[in-house]
Amino acid sequence: MRPGVWRISEHSRVSTAELFFDVVFVFAFIQVTTLMTADKGGLGIAHGLLVLVLLWWLWSLFAWLSNRVRGNYGLARLTLLAATPVMFVLAAITLDAFRGVTGSVAPPLGFVACYATVRLLYLGLRWYATPSLRGREIASLTVPAFAAIGLLLGAALLPLAGLASAATLAGQIALWVLAISIDYGVGMVLPVSRQIFSARHWAERHNLIIILALGEVLVSIGVTGQYLHATASFFIASALAAVITGSLEWIYFDLSALVGEHALRTADPHHRVRLGRDAYTYLHLPMIAGIILLSLGLKHTPGLIEDVHSYNRGEPLDRTGRYAMYGGVALFLLAHAAFHARLGHGILIVIWPRLAAAALLLGLLPVTARLPALQTLACLAGVCLVTAGTEFLISRRHRWRLRQTLFEEAEGEPTARGNSDSGGGAVP
Repeated sequence: MRPGVWRISEHSRVSTAELFFDVVFVFAFIQVTTLMTADKGGLGIAHGLLVLVLLWWLWSLFAWLSNRVRGNYGLARLTLLAATPVMFVLAAITLDAFRGVTGSVAPPLGFVACYATVRLLYLGLRWYATPSLRGREIASLTVPAFAAIGLLLGAALLPLAGLASAATLAGQIALWVLAISIDYGVGMVLPVSRQIFSARHWAERHNLIIILALGEVLVSIGVTGQYLHATASFFIASALAAVITGSLEWIYFDLSALVGEHALRTADPHHRVRLGRDAYTYLHLPMIAGIILLSLGLKHTPGLIEDVHSYNRGEPLDRTGRYAMYGGVALFLLAHAAFHARLGHGILIVIWPRLAAAALLLGLLPVTARLPALQTLACLAGVCLVTAGTEFLISRRHRWRLRQTLFEEAEGEPTARGNSDSGGGAVP
């Protein structure tokens, strides 16, 4: 490797520079949820999901890169520290990403400028850290980046075309979808030389982003609660929200986090890259989206954001709140089942409780239209708790074997060892 960058090894862990970069995404997730509530109906949710998918791709690019070079040394550390404030500004102006329709185009242009800066910082370090890149590989990295930047710039400038408001909104969404589709599509079909040098680092990095997303749910409830009067209903609703979040944390980390790391450790280099792409880069996105939708649903809960006395009057959740909350958890469970299936380890042990819970939540949606908000929240907490408990009981032996295997592998690792594996795959 070139001077100023250090290659990561199999025993490497997530660095503080990477953690500092990832902490920005707590704020970014909060902004995405806020953007979803900015417009009534589905427009705000569509805008929020588009921004979330775009931000996830930026995060994934740096996740791949930091599994190649150590994030707390040399040029990689400087690049992460330079990208972090730009990402923070990008998150701060997320609410204005589409505002050019009704106002100035300056905020959307600022959003695109920050996005382009982060992409260019990534490309610069990626090129410098990999001097072997040639022709097709360089094109597969740069063409999607500049195409996405150009399309987002076109979406920001579209209000200047003088089209009707509805046409402008539709055009912006179409350009955003095209920009996102190019990135994700190229990542799926074009081979770019990639390596996962550390299975532990790769799994840990994604574990931490799940924790940050779940933390956003708790932070959003806490921030909302400081503006409300303390009532028994609010205390119960807050506790139930914490139970739901904790159950999702248990479902992800009790077994599947172990399965993911073990599957990566035992895979050959080429298969390891494909697992990293499919199970982590692609299938973790709907998990994050499900958590964000859960947060949106909690914000729509009467008593948590609108009227602190609504629980006492027994009012039900509105349609957006019910579908976001129940649908978000169902999406998380379905994506998590697909994640476990893609890893191919112990599929039948834990997939059926997740599928059953997701089907139950979707089936309960018509019923929740007539239930008071607090009961709706309690039902969701109950389903999540039962799912987590069921998985814990039926996977005890499998979980114990995985922990023992990973512990023995960790104990047997030398103190300093590089990973000479190499592999290719369709990745970012």
